[in-house]
Amino acid sequence: MKVLVLGGAGYIGSHICKALTLIGHQSVVIDNLSTGHREAVKWSQFVETDILDSAKLISILQHAGPFDLIMHFCAKSLVGESVQNPALYYRNNVSGTLNLLDAMVATGHDKLVFSSTAAVFGMPAQTLIDEQHSRLPINPYGQSKKMIEDVLGDYHHAYGIRSVALRYFNACGADPEGEIGERHDPETHLIPNILKSVIADKASALKVFGDNYPTPDGTCIRDYIHVNDLASAHILAGEYLQQHDGAFAFNLGNGNGFSVLEVIEAAKQVVQQNIAYTIEPPRAGDPSVLVANSTMARETLEWQPKFTEIESIIATAWTWHQNEKF
Repeated sequence: MKVLVLGGAGYIGSHICKALTLIGHQSVVIDNLSTGHREAVKWSQFVETDILDSAKLISILQHAGPFDLIMHFCAKSLVGESVQNPALYYRNNVSGTLNLLDAMVATGHDKLVFSSTAAVFGMPAQTLIDEQHSRLPINPYGQSKKMIEDVLGDYHHAYGIRSVALRYFNACGADPEGEIGERHDPETHLIPNILKSVIADKASALKVFGDNYPTPDGTCIRDYIHVNDLASAHILAGEYLQQHDGAFAFNLGNGNGFSVLEVIEAAKQVVQQNIAYTIEPPRAGDPSVLVANSTMARETLEWQPKFTEIESIIATAWTWHQNEKF
């Protein structure tokens, strides 16, 4: 396949580009480098542009294509920022995606894998979240993703755009070979913040937000899924669209939950040293438990996560963070 990867200089997009190359596919990356890193584009042709530039999108689809598949990761994704500046999120995540979809219609491209999120569900009503769970997002970030999920159904009905929306739970880990990894500014994810707290030149105080949740140790429980397992799911979703017509959505997680303190304890075993932390007040809107039921992805896409142990996930991240290359 020839694949256009929007946001391919970012954390998840760059891992997917490597995975595509390893199995013989060709990729072209579009990124505006607002949060991505040019150095992470190691396996693809690179075009620097913004998803809000509709004319440039059409030009790329016309002249760099045709593409067998488009993967879309160009999204703002900080929950707190989305509450403070919803216009930024609706403009980029919603208007930008509409630009892409309209460019696809104009140029005859009809297959899209869309990066969605567990944030579309809002506060969960059950421990294991499946695709039938109600979608009631509680912040503009989650709302922007839900809006596009709905748009994808309409674009399939009206224009024949085939799509798969993949709802991630907690993406984590890094390329096991250490070539690429997770680097955000600011960093909001638990595992990189744990590991950075023990690296001398990056040391910062580790904060645990809340220890009085209705969980066994009082801290939030989350479902952690390795970035390479996310990559394999995207490729399988793309292959699925070559044979199936529709607008589909799948949840992606390991189906196992780990509390914040359990993740810290696992990290201690990986780094072989103590990890200090402080307990801070809980953050507004943080659910006690978020764990995915990914049965549909496993059965329909024949997807099977390979990184199921939290220690092995952390170990790949630890290799990266000790030797960050960009």
